[in-house]
Amino acid sequence: MVHVTTKIDRADKAAIDRLGAYSAATIHEAQGRKGALDSGIKPIDRDMSFCGTAFTVVCHPRDNIMLQVAISYAQPGDVLVVSSGDQPAGQFGDVLANACVARGISALVTDGGVRDSREIRELGFPVFSKHVCIEGTVKESLGPVNQPLVFGGQIIYPGDVIKGDCDGVVVVRRDEVQFAIDASRERDAAEATYIERYKKGETPIQVSNLAQVLEAKGLTVDQ
Repeated sequence: MVHVTTKIDRADKAAIDRLGAYSAATIHEAQGRKGALDSGIKPIDRDMSFCGTAFTVVCHPRDNIMLQVAISYAQPGDVLVVSSGDQPAGQFGDVLANACVARGISALVTDGGVRDSREIRELGFPVFSKHVCIEGTVKESLGPVNQPLVFGGQIIYPGDVIKGDCDGVVVVRRDEVQFAIDASRERDAAEATYIERYKKGETPIQVSNLAQVLEAKGLTVDQ
């Protein structure tokens, strides 16, 4: 068994940057309401955001040896997606965050725990986690790096594109990035039109063409 797969296909950086201009919520909606990770995975600072290539790693609960291995092999622009059994242990802190910054890694997303959150915020490295916890971890058990994994309720393949912001995290298949960009652009344009119509006095019923739908459902109003 090969534990670490280093050669993965990545989306074009320019395409990743274009996708990253849109919010996680917009991308999720635009690509057909799919790809949203567990809403419990949130940034340790709401101003944190990122968009990059998924570099997956499986850590045993309360163990971070494979996370350290993954940091050692990840490339600039990669996002560490760390599956660790949804355990509240501090598997990642400011020392490893500095290692990530030095290697050009874009962000870390984990269903486990992190600590040293103040120092990480000051460093400016995007960290999205299920838990913040001071408990320590061991360095014992090997696991796979860059294999498909079920994470946050989604299947994530190495090389998929991951976008995270204050609202949450969404995954986009590598071969669907351009579709997600185009669909997100159209959605943003449509929403801008809706906002202008609201400013001019129209109601959500008018803008969303709900009159016939509400009539069919039997909505009554005391007018």
